[in-house]
Amino acid sequence: MSRDRGDRSPRTLRSPNRFALATAAVTVLSVTASGCVVVHGEREVVPTAARAEAARALKDFLTAYNKADKAYDRSLDAGRVTGALGAIDGGKLEAGHRTNPGGNPGHVPLKLTDAKFTIPRKAGWPRWFVADTRANKGSADAHWLLVFTRSDASKVWAVSYLTILAPGDVPAFKTDKDGWAEPVTADDPALAVQPRKLSTAYATYLRSGGDMFAPGPHTSQWRATRLENASKPGLARQYIDESLTNGDYAPVGLRTTDGDALVFFATHHYERQTAAQGVNLNITDPNIKALLTGEVKQSLTLEYVSNQAVLDPRKGPVKFVSRVEGLTGAEGE
Repeated sequence: MSRDRGDRSPRTLRSPNRFALATAAVTVLSVTASGCVVVHGEREVVPTAARAEAARALKDFLTAYNKADKAYDRSLDAGRVTGALGAIDGGKLEAGHRTNPGGNPGHVPLKLTDAKFTIPRKAGWPRWFVADTRANKGSADAHWLLVFTRSDASKVWAVSYLTILAPGDVPAFKTDKDGWAEPVTADDPALAVQPRKLSTAYATYLRSGGDMFAPGPHTSQWRATRLENASKPGLARQYIDESLTNGDYAPVGLRTTDGDALVFFATHHYERQTAAQGVNLNITDPNIKALLTGEVKQSLTLEYVSNQAVLDPRKGPVKFVSRVEGLTGAEGE
């Protein structure tokens, strides 16, 4: 089972019946003591961040992220993560804290190096940019792309999306003579799917299929796995998929040199497992155990948040290049 429930943020698990478980005309430019350009007004098209400002944002994120991971304390990086990554990171830290309240015994500081910043020029808020980095975890040649966002001048830069790509999957972005990138609008009519519709389209695809998305592990193969697992002897699985588009969950995209776009967007997923009479649901995953509320008697509902990166072409199906998913809640009944 899959459906779209519109723009909703991740929430706590609730009852099983609901099947639910994160002056325009005047423009003044000034340079602050820190060297940041401050824009008063909403119509001037400017870079969303200075390059030095972007580098500081990455450093500040990394410091907070490592403190939170070492202590298993989500409050330590709460101001530096938001949107889909905030929900995924929060679930991981909450589960870790409940399992190891004294901190992360296996903590290895994350290092992000060789950073390249793709900064678009746009008017108004929110503002955002992409950092393309290399990490000391996972595949040595993988690219970690982090989307930094800032909803208004009173906020600090926070990471809303984390995408891990193989070297050949990082597209070439269109830039102007000064090196600033071109963002795509949420309702860009030149793309196969408007970015604001991608989250709903993906939720619908997981339910009904179709040809909007190219075959692959996050589309046709995932649907096939779900269908195979939907009804096995003694255990039934149901699925609900929802769009996430509000606030820091809003999709963002960059124009590529071929006129297509790399778009980041988020979705919300639930899996409900129901055991037949006399069949026990044995939970072995420590993260599920840590986040579990209620008592597992006959059913277990798992909640996930997922962030995706796709190549949205001018024609043809949308192609997934990455999907990062995290458990954010679990409820037993």
